[in-house]
Amino acid sequence: MPYCVVTAAATVAGGAHAQEAEEVRIFYQRYGHGATKVLLIIGTARLAHFPSSFMLLFFLFRSVSWAKGDRAALCKISSPINWDAGFAGTYESWGPQVKGLTGAVEPVDEEAPAGDDSGAAEGIEVCCFDNRGMGRSSVPANKSQYTTVIMAKDALALMDHLGWLKAHVVGHSMGSMIASKLAAMAPDRVASLALLNTTGGGYQCIPKVDWHTISLACRFLRARTPEQRAILDLEVHYTKEYLEELVGSSSRRQVLYQQYVKGLSSGGMQSRHGFDGQMNACWTHKLSTKELDKIRLAGFLVLIIHGRYDVVAQLYYARRLAEKLQPTAKLVELHGGHLVSHERPAEVNMSLMEMIKASKSNTDLEEWSNFPKKSEAGSLRTGDGDSAKYLIVTYKLLGKLQLILLFFFGAFYFILEHTRRTLRVLKPVRVSASTL
Repeated sequence: MPYCVVTAAATVAGGAHAQEAEEVRIFYQRYGHGATKVLLIIGTARLAHFPSSFMLLFFLFRSVSWAKGDRAALCKISSPINWDAGFAGTYESWGPQVKGLTGAVEPVDEEAPAGDDSGAAEGIEVCCFDNRGMGRSSVPANKSQYTTVIMAKDALALMDHLGWLKAHVVGHSMGSMIASKLAAMAPDRVASLALLNTTGGGYQCIPKVDWHTISLACRFLRARTPEQRAILDLEVHYTKEYLEELVGSSSRRQVLYQQYVKGLSSGGMQSRHGFDGQMNACWTHKLSTKELDKIRLAGFLVLIIHGRYDVVAQLYYARRLAEKLQPTAKLVELHGGHLVSHERPAEVNMSLMEMIKASKSNTDLEEWSNFPKKSEAGSLRTGDGDSAKYLIVTYKLLGKLQLILLFFFGAFYFILEHTRRTLRVLKPVRVSASTL
């Protein structure tokens, strides 16, 4: 089995006060052959996206489920399944991109040397892996061992293990947070950077509060079985139009649902340690101004791809990040949801190939960017500085208000459900005369 062993010293922070930690093994697979190296970093398990979008509501629900002993029902939803469904937060989720970039569907025989590129100089070699806490990789018990910095070090250790000096780094969702940290920590190891359905972590993981997200949250809290939650998970990650498309005689919703439920019966569940740890990584992630400058000034191209109808990660934050990374960043908006890499694989793969080719040809950064030049943007902003600052402050306040509303809504629903259960238990049982 292909594993990269990450030493404790590389994963546990704290200097002289660092604690002894168990050995962490990262499971990976390689596909294709070639001098061009691409590292794909996936995000969290599918239902682990719910804390990203309904953070407090889901935490409240999760605590009830664990208290009722519903651990298996909750965790089974994040079990790995086939590439077509793409609902596992494991390396398998990159199936459409692996096939699109390399043409391969079977992994490389690990008996062959990782650096053997003879006869395939123009080809592409892809490596994707399971993050710590998921799939076949190790699951540290301590939540502090899950941060985007630590997980970026895992990715760098994997590159060292493979003998890759440089790679085109691609991340999705939480994987994009890890990829951006990697780029800030070791910009000399990055040939180009692609961030799919990304956010800045923390409060940016919370969606804009509207009737659609509130409806999804309420329906999710009412769902009692993994199968019921599977239906909602489809609606969270894909657009309605995509789910209603016909695939033969069935709708894509029916096909994906059948694949999803089939995956629930397969082995492998994300443990509570992995679940909590990955949520900690998302919630504590933040890119400082210094880190953003390192990425912006490193000289490599940045590609940000986002679904316009993403419920999990707001498009607004992807646009803001692209603006902060000018003139190196290009923003591509596609008609899709959070799993735009599955919903629009051809467009995503084409954009990734365009980025790789542009990097090889040393395309000028300003030619790569599709944002207005700074001089043009500056002239548009002249005299509007105070207004812009006011809008930013207002937006931040609204974001905090959303968090407060979600908390109170979740707490109200939590209390209501417990009250109903208590009354149901205390309700007297009627005994007929015939039984006496």
